[in-house]
Amino acid sequence: MINKAAISTEKAPAAIGTYSQAIKVNNTVYLSGQIPLDPETMSVVDGGIDAEIEQVFKNLTAVCEAAGGELKDIVKLNIFLTDLGNFATVNEIMARYFSEPYPARAAIGVKALPKGVGVEMDGIVVI
Repeated sequence: MINKAAISTEKAPAAIGTYSQAIKVNNTVYLSGQIPLDPETMSVVDGGIDAEIEQVFKNLTAVCEAAGGELKDIVKLNIFLTDLGNFATVNEIMARYFSEPYPARAAIGVKALPKGVGVEMDGIVVI
């Protein structure tokens, strides 16, 4: 039997539109894309790409915790960048949040992201 539930937390940006912050199916959680929004103001964080990447990891952490897991439980991480020149920065910051074995990952260059941000990430968590 499939046990499907929407995951929601005020510690991450509210889902605006026809989606959930995450969906938990049994022990697997599918995280919606997170962009660098401050959950209190729903505004893009200041400070450039470094601050944007940090905020995305904070947002993903909040949703993982709301689902009963941790960021380290991510098994697949998708990273969308408007400038693949920022890939080294992603790796540097990601190393602060993850240890081996690292999640499987894709880094995809895209033309644009919501609100003009430089990064968005989504993923799959197994708890």
